[in-house]
Amino acid sequence: QVQLVESGGGLVQPGGSLRLSCAASGFFFSNNRMSWYRQAPGKERELVASITNGGSTNYADSVKGRFTISRDNAKNTVLLQMNSLKPEDTAVYYCNTNVWKPYWGQGTQVTVSS
Repeated sequence: QVQLVESGGGLVQPGGSLRLSCAASGFFFSNNRMSWYRQAPGKERELVASITNGGSTNYADSVKGRFTISRDNAKNTVLLQMNSLKPEDTAVYYCNTNVWKPYWGQGTQVTVSS
């Protein structure tokens, strides 16, 4: 079955960096668009970044120039490099793909605070 397992979250000071990783299994990874979403307390889940099977990317305006999404098809992994983190980036970050229906990982907490 489809599984998405995120890792790499944690507590970081404003201006710091984190790299999130999502390990995928149970589907033909290299064929699928992969995405990162986030959900802050009291807010709706929002798209952060996505990458197509061909490597094309798109980003939310709020993270452009600071976050970079990438994929390693040999390792069935999608990464989110987050630089210049701000307190408003604090959220649970989720990995997502669609295989006839949406699948989500369990999420990883990112907290940006001094």
